[in-house]
Amino acid sequence: MTNVMQQHGAFSWCELMTTNTTASKEFYSRLFGWEIVDRPVEGMMYSVLNVGDLGVGGLMAMPPDMAGIPPHWGVYVTVDDVDAAAKLVEDLGGQIKYPPSDIPDVGRFAVIQDPQGAVLSIISYPSNS
Repeated sequence: MTNVMQQHGAFSWCELMTTNTTASKEFYSRLFGWEIVDRPVEGMMYSVLNVGDLGVGGLMAMPPDMAGIPPHWGVYVTVDDVDAAAKLVEDLGGQIKYPPSDIPDVGRFAVIQDPQGAVLSIISYPSNS
């Protein structure tokens, strides 16, 4: 990850939640030339999308509790402190859709919703937490 992606306010990661990881990997690797590297993570497979040696995003199978929700892309915006940013979200009239939580070996994240209903994830990485 480049340093700019670890700066507060930077879009730092994109992630596809899909119902068919095989088809998604085939489609996106052919469309964008991404090299896709599968990594087992806590009982599931997570696929990192690479441009050269740079990880630019990931994809994973949608868990059963998301049945009925269409496959979708999500984005992560870097913040200096996820817990403080989550509190600010609520102070500004937004909602916390998934509370601040740790991602082992990655950082800390939360899913938020702005007052107009748009959803995105916020994340802090070890070097800026």
